[in-house]
Amino acid sequence: MNKIQTVTEALETQIARVMIGQEKAVRLLLIALIAEGHVLLEGVPGLGKTLLARCLAKALGLDYKRIQFTADLMPSDIVGTQIFDFRQSAFHLMEGPVFTNILLADEINRAPGKTQAALLEAMQERQVSIEGKTKDLPKPFFVMATQNPVEFEGTYPLPEAQLDRFLFLVRMEYPEKEQEEKILARHGDKTAAMGSALDKVERVVGSEELSAAREELFEVHVEDKIRSYLVELIRATRGHIHLELGASPRAALLLQIAARCCAALEGRSFMIPDDIKGIFVPCLRHRILPKASAEIEGMNATMILEEIANGVPVPR
Repeated sequence: MNKIQTVTEALETQIARVMIGQEKAVRLLLIALIAEGHVLLEGVPGLGKTLLARCLAKALGLDYKRIQFTADLMPSDIVGTQIFDFRQSAFHLMEGPVFTNILLADEINRAPGKTQAALLEAMQERQVSIEGKTKDLPKPFFVMATQNPVEFEGTYPLPEAQLDRFLFLVRMEYPEKEQEEKILARHGDKTAAMGSALDKVERVVGSEELSAAREELFEVHVEDKIRSYLVELIRATRGHIHLELGASPRAALLLQIAARCCAALEGRSFMIPDDIKGIFVPCLRHRILPKASAEIEGMNATMILEEIANGVPVPR
């Protein structure tokens, strides 16, 4: 078992002590964590998005903070600001909640563009700018942002530039009937707050193990024909009849990194087409822009990407 498998299995075991179901979402979350990406979680309230973030932070033993995005949230509320100390007659930096390891940006689309831009720099550059000075963020730095897919009044849709910074758009669905019964059986006799559920989670992976797993990621070999196949998939999004905007070269780079992680999780030191196809949709569905003609024909981003994945010939 390689280091990536060891880290992922240990974290999945701890998360499963609290979370029931959502295995696909958890797996994508851990792939993004190892690949140093960020995740946009989409789902109706009450599916456990906040609980998932807290579970992950506790299993990693890392610092965790949460920001509730609102229409009046200012950039300084995220990154911090300079405060004047009258006793010392000097300014000192009061760090904002972005100075953490795991950041939950709750309902990110409720904040205006200026505030979203402040988080954008932190996500991409791993640093923030405060009054003309830059300050590095702690390592690791992992953003889990959430948005409600059914309530759009008073929201500010994320611009394409910021959406492109997220490795995955992960959709959390309602649990199956049996899973929901298990949720009630496991947590229904204690408290509706769910806070005590985290007592079951133990720290099993540290920042050193996580860094070692990331180093191992780039040992996965990518053959030229597999790389060419990935590029063909990306380029197919740019000329599709139903797409206004296709995937960027950054999307290709991130897809390759994530696919490497998928290969390692299967215990392989080389990538195959299935590694790419397995994450093609969650990696690209927030990076493309369907035309009005797609909606008229009843097609959404997921359906278009599945059509592309099935249409591009797989190398032999």
